[in-house]
Amino acid sequence: MPLTAGADDALRDAPVPDAEALRRQDPQIADVLDGEARRQGDCLQLIAAENFTSPAVLAALGSRLANKYAEGYPGRRYHGGCEYADAAERIAVERARALFGADHANVQPHSGSSAVLAAYAALLRPGDTVLAMGLGHGGHLTHGSPTNFSGRWFDFVPYGVHAESGLVDLDEVRALARRHRPKAVVCGSISYPRHLDHAAFRAIADEVGAALIVDASHPMGLVAGGAAPNPVPYADVVCATTHKVLRGPRGGMLLCGAELAERIDRAVFPFTQGGAQMHTIAAKAVAFGEAATPAFAAYAHQVVANARVLAGELALRGLPVTTGGTDTHLVTADPGPLGVDGRTARTRLAVAGIVLDTCALPYGAGRGLRLGTAAVTTQGMGAAEMETVATLFAEALGSDAAARAVRPRTRELAGRFPPYRG
Repeated sequence: MPLTAGADDALRDAPVPDAEALRRQDPQIADVLDGEARRQGDCLQLIAAENFTSPAVLAALGSRLANKYAEGYPGRRYHGGCEYADAAERIAVERARALFGADHANVQPHSGSSAVLAAYAALLRPGDTVLAMGLGHGGHLTHGSPTNFSGRWFDFVPYGVHAESGLVDLDEVRALARRHRPKAVVCGSISYPRHLDHAAFRAIADEVGAALIVDASHPMGLVAGGAAPNPVPYADVVCATTHKVLRGPRGGMLLCGAELAERIDRAVFPFTQGGAQMHTIAAKAVAFGEAATPAFAAYAHQVVANARVLAGELALRGLPVTTGGTDTHLVTADPGPLGVDGRTARTRLAVAGIVLDTCALPYGAGRGLRLGTAAVTTQGMGAAEMETVATLFAEALGSDAAARAVRPRTRELAGRFPPYRG
């Protein structure tokens, strides 16, 4: 039924929906959101892929740009009324280009996986050979999993890490590249805690005539803050997410040289995606602006400092840390020496209010633990708190009863550093 003139006027005059409006209209979902807010506030969020956005980013995500359909690119949309959507995307693109020193940025990918799909679409054809980190050594699903489009459409050859050091075996990468002559080499991981050598990967790719795709979804926020090396000068295409350490909305982006700009844009739209999510793109623009500040640079370096302290303290408490430490926000550890497997460890830690993931152990039958310091650093925690976290962590792994006993202390620590104030 069409709206009457009076209803139209009421709709235009109505305020943007807020939490109170949601509570009145749909208390069931309001309860869910309230519960999630409590969960985020009274647990230690150590999932390496998560962070807390700023209130400004959240405001953009909840803005009226969520109502706008904007297939295409600024100045070339398939829908009318896109003047403000165009402005938001142009700002996001220019900020991303400046932040990372890239000739071209595409900020439309809905996720990191969408960005990788677009990069493959731009550079490869089904059946092409791709060299990437093996899934058991820290590769992502988009790096050749048989359950993912990547493993079904392309022929992936996996490389790995040294059994003793846990570091990427560049000699193996080079030998595999020479043997298989891939069309692309993927440099990136979801659980490798050290900086990857982009220059070495570039040289290997050049030697065999392959494209270099850097999947920098995890370290991109550190790159923005000057706490990790920038892959842009070395890669043909850089795929990244805009959340994690970058502290923006959940989404993806692509960076490349001017010569690939048109191919990348076509691979995103219309080949792999439809309409852009303009509220998310506006939120990305806000996050890029925040990441260009000295305060964010200080934050990024503190994330790494916290991760190094946490890695060291966990090792002192009997949890071997892969590669012997970290250069990034990531820490991966084996709980086996404490007599507990990875999945049991994650369950006990969850009972204790410590939220994290498991990960593959390259040369073990079980699973390890993957954690990150981006979110707790956003909350304001530092070295002293990392020592406390390590103590709670080790105690909680002792038994189910110990995990329950740790829970009040975890809640107290989290309560001293609320992610949002007021």
